[in-house]
Amino acid sequence: MAILVTGGEGYIGSHCVIALLDAGYDGVVFDNESTGFASTGDALKSIRSKGRLQGIVKGDLLVREDIDRVLDQYGIDAVIHFAAFSQVAESMCDPGKYYKNNVTGTMNLLDSMRDHGVLKIVFSSTAATYGEPEYVPIDEKHPQNPINPYGRTKLDIEYMMNDYDWAYLLKSVRLRYFNVAGADSKGRVGECHDPETHLIPNILKSTFGSGEPFHMYGTDYPTRDGTCVRDYVNVEDLADAHILALKYLENGGKTDYFNLGTNEGSTVREVFDVCEKVTGKKIPVSFEGRRPGDPATLVADNRKAREVLGWAPSRTLEDSVRTAYAWECSRR
Repeated sequence: MAILVTGGEGYIGSHCVIALLDAGYDGVVFDNESTGFASTGDALKSIRSKGRLQGIVKGDLLVREDIDRVLDQYGIDAVIHFAAFSQVAESMCDPGKYYKNNVTGTMNLLDSMRDHGVLKIVFSSTAATYGEPEYVPIDEKHPQNPINPYGRTKLDIEYMMNDYDWAYLLKSVRLRYFNVAGADSKGRVGECHDPETHLIPNILKSTFGSGEPFHMYGTDYPTRDGTCVRDYVNVEDLADAHILALKYLENGGKTDYFNLGTNEGSTVREVFDVCEKVTGKKIPVSFEGRRPGDPATLVADNRKAREVLGWAPSRTLEDSVRTAYAWECSRR
């Protein structure tokens, strides 16, 4: 089977491409290369696995002809869709950019898929569709009330996919990620964002050279040590979930949605301590006040993914930090 991976040169997308090839699928990467790491495509091309990387295509979901061309050329059987803008703060300042790229781009993709008879898609959604938690751990029945344009665009896409199933029989699995962490355990691809907003790489960056401290925001939350609790799921475990979701659709599964998290939470202080343990360094830290809009605790209930997809995370927080640190060191 040939699987199109939109945003396949990005952080999570590139790890998913590797997992696809390891599982014996043929893959085609589609990316506009606006935010991906420059050498990721070269790294993917060098991978030898059970499946084949048939091509890396530069294209834009806002250009319908680009999508039609790749579906025509490669005989795509299903799609895994990562391509999106994902910076919460930017979405607040420029919501139009997010609605145009994320929602309109996805509609173009779904329309092209429908016209080409490609009726299966796995979608990279987000726990941001839930908004402020009413209870934790958060299960899939939790109300979806996103508090920023990024989360709203993802929820709009979920609604769109419901309608495309009802009208056109286009089946989808929406995977709602919590906090993704780590890098490829063989060091082939990893995390590189500009600006970097994720906790672990920002902590690790404070171990290199400049002496700039890590800024820890909020130490007075109602948690076990006063810092925020988040659910950190390893990126390779996350990639495995996409393969299981694809197989679920291949086996006739209905349109559905699943949380991807560990069912456990770690505080910012605990993550910081693991980073010091892995690096063997004393990391400079500056304690700051709370940032507005940061909930005290966000933890996934992942029972549905376990029961329906057969997915269970197997890597630890320390595994994620160790691979992330190896990746950061390789870039220096």
